[in-house]
This record gives sequence, structure tokens and C-alpha cells, in this order.
Amino acid sequence: MKGTWAAGILAAAVLLTGCGGGLPRAREMGEMALMRTMGVDGNGEGTLAVTVSTGKRAVGTQGGTAAPLILQAESLSLSGACREIQGLSSYHVFYGYVDQILLGESMALQGVEPVLEYLSRDVELGLGAQIWLVRDGSAQSAIESGGESGVEEQLSILRKSRELGVGGLTRTAEEVFQDILEQGGTYLPALHCVPSEQEGEASLLEWGYGVLREDRLVGYLEGDGARGLELLAGQGNGDLLEVELSDGLAVVEIGQTTTQFIPVYQQRELKEIHLVCQVNGALTEFPSPMEGEEVNRLRELLDQQETQKIQRALDQLRSWRVDCVGIGHQLSMAAPEGWRWIEEDWERLFVNVPITVTVQATINRTYDDLG
Repeated sequence: MKGTWAAGILAAAVLLTGCGGGLPRAREMGEMALMRTMGVDGNGEGTLAVTVSTGKRAVGTQGGTAAPLILQAESLSLSGACREIQGLSSYHVFYGYVDQILLGESMALQGVEPVLEYLSRDVELGLGAQIWLVRDGSAQSAIESGGESGVEEQLSILRKSRELGVGGLTRTAEEVFQDILEQGGTYLPALHCVPSEQEGEASLLEWGYGVLREDRLVGYLEGDGARGLELLAGQGNGDLLEVELSDGLAVVEIGQTTTQFIPVYQQRELKEIHLVCQVNGALTEFPSPMEGEEVNRLRELLDQQETQKIQRALDQLRSWRVDCVGIGHQLSMAAPEGWRWIEEDWERLFVNVPITVTVQATINRTYDDLG
């Protein structure tokens, strides 16, 4: 049922985007404020605050720039707030270039589904934007933290870092909305504002993941728990293992990871789930030469480290009763017939069925296999 509803809403979003994606014909580009970032906060009293920013703007013909145009309005609905914003500037505010959505913690506690539904139906916005959760703060303060440079550059760097395998997971509004509709929960990359030396500005730093049950925030995974979530999602690259050996330091950098969930059924009952995580590590620093025994020790330590991280994330997610990484979906793909037996009872089984974790690590030199 949820899957059918999700497909319908997402299909409608595609149609809306296709029909209304063009710029308004009645206005010239110079009369428009092209918004890049939108933030949404809730005040707990039923009203929403929407903050939008253009990012640093180009002015004139000589390559000059101006500080971001930041506008903010409150209303009972996102539609109302966005309409009020139109009257706050002499420019026509256009949302078709918004590629970053920030949700304040208050909005996540209040429930994010209204925001996602609005994005799915709006002809300018759509669900393709990256989405972030501002931990212990508001979306408005996060957007304003960029000062004259704008927060857009920081968000772009965070996204590109993940593409290079050195940052946390990024998520689109579409991925988050689909998780909520089909899995009953999701996770959002969390950001934290840290004041910088320059007055009036702050840095946005990655700070784990906010976990949502249905569409409301239930808690955060950080540190090893956050890394465990990434491994559960099969995207744990970028982590390091540092080991002091008798003749020097050895450093292993985690590369590609894959995670598989294997159900074990007995008489139509799910008895156990085997979680197998394959981790590919590259030995980036090491004393030379290294003996086979030392390499084996590194493998064992890497197995233990990654197993502990996975277990920590699993324990926390099960305590929150949130399958936000889609374990149930993967079980349904692995054994469709068995999934039909347990689908209606999956929430209880997710919490109670034993899950055994096995990490299978391989370690390679930067250039050749260590064996």
C-alpha cells in the first residue's frame, strides 16, 4: 500500500516538474532572484518559517559579486510562506534553482512529511535537491551563517567531498520521501554550525545522521554509530584503521564496501538474519617490508573495528524500531516467498530476530595485492 502511494506521488512530481520547469516568460532574468537554498523551521505552534537564499550573486558586466539575498517569512503553510516571500523583494523570487534544502531540528521533531509533499507538488522546486538536517539549531541560522560568502559554497563542498569518497552520505529529498513512504523511516545527514573566527560567520560541519521514525526525529547516530550506518547502507568508504606495529605505523583506508542480508527461515518463520559486509581496504602507510603475519593481524583488526561499528548502529536503530536502511527491502529481494510470510510482522521481527554480523576484509597495497 505504501509502495503504491509512493509511486503515485513520485510519478506526479515528475509530471509537475516537466510541465512547469520553464522560467516565467513575462520577466527578464535581471528582474529575478534565483534562489539556491531553502530552509524550513517549525515553531511547535503550527506555523512554519521559510528562509531562502540566492547565494553569492554576480553583478554588473565586470565579474563583480554581491552578498546573498536572504529572505524569510512565516505562515501556517509552506505555500503561504513562499507567497509572502514574493512581497519582500523588488525581484521576482524564482525557486527553480533550489538545489539545497535545510531542515531545522524543530521541523524534524514536528514532522517533515508536509515539507516533502510540498516539494513533490511544487512546479518549481521538485524532489531532486540535496536535503540536510541542522542539528541543535535552525535552518535560518545555518543559512545566515555563510555571511557575505553565502552558505551555498560550503554545502557544495560537502556534496563534492562525498563524491570523492571522503565525506558522509548525502541524500536527496526524493530518497528521503521514498524511505518514509515505503520503509516507515529514514535518515538525514546532519550539520552543525560552528562559529568561525570571522565575525558573523560560521562553518557547517558534518555531525552524524538524524534518524526519523515515520517522519519525526527520534535521535542521532554519530561517531562509530554513524560509520556503522554507512556500512549498513553499503557505503562505508573513507574510514581509516591506524595500527602501531613494532617497526612503525600501518594505515588502512577503507574503499568499496558491500553489505548483504541473508534471511534464515524455518517453517515459514524468520529465525535469523546473516549480515555479511565485504570491506576492501588499501594499505596507504606501512613499514617495509611487512610480513604475512602482520597483514593478517591488520585484517583481523579491521574485521573487529567494522563489526563493532555495524553492531553499534544496529543496536541503536533496533531500540528506535526504525529500519531506515531498508533491511526488510533487501530480505524481500533475497527471498520473495519468505518475505510474504513475514511482511506484516516485520517491525516486530526487526527488533527481535537475531542478526549475526560478519565482516570480510581484504587489504591491498596501493599498487599490488598483498595476498
